[in-house]
Amino acid sequence: MTLNNRFSNDVSRITAGRRLFLKETLSCTAVALAVNAGILLPVQASASWNEIAFHEKNLQTAIKSALGSDLSEASNKISIKVPDTAENGAIVPITVSSSLEDVSTITIFSEQNNMPLVAQFELDKDCDALISTRIKMSKTSNVIAIVSAGGKNYSTRKEVKVSIGGCGS
Repeated sequence: MTLNNRFSNDVSRITAGRRLFLKETLSCTAVALAVNAGILLPVQASASWNEIAFHEKNLQTAIKSALGSDLSEASNKISIKVPDTAENGAIVPITVSSSLEDVSTITIFSEQNNMPLVAQFELDKDCDALISTRIKMSKTSNVIAIVSAGGKNYSTRKEVKVSIGGCGS
């Protein structure tokens, strides 16, 4: 390799690196100016929630606040998958699924929590009726899943034994 070829390769590498640096710097500057000018605004993703229902301390009142009625029909078309014994009540995995048609919401309650409503999911009509999350449980109690489908509420429950409470108790 001659000195000219070696020098030429070094210059082209430096030039390519400089171009990339200038391009990225210019892009970052343009985004920063757009944000400062108010053209590009950050958007916060957040879910709507029923504040009153989540703060209710009585199970029946929480159900009525969350769903509009505290009446539900027991159904074997709802499945709750949750451990029989939760070692730590702060992180209890739960999966709720349903084979009911036209499911609009899946709501989860923990009967003995200070605030029994622990989660509510609104589902699009094209979604499968399946949710999986983690909930907090203060002590051993029934976990109740209420599925709203076709304008009616259906429910099932399962007892979970909690070794260490997860709601500050």
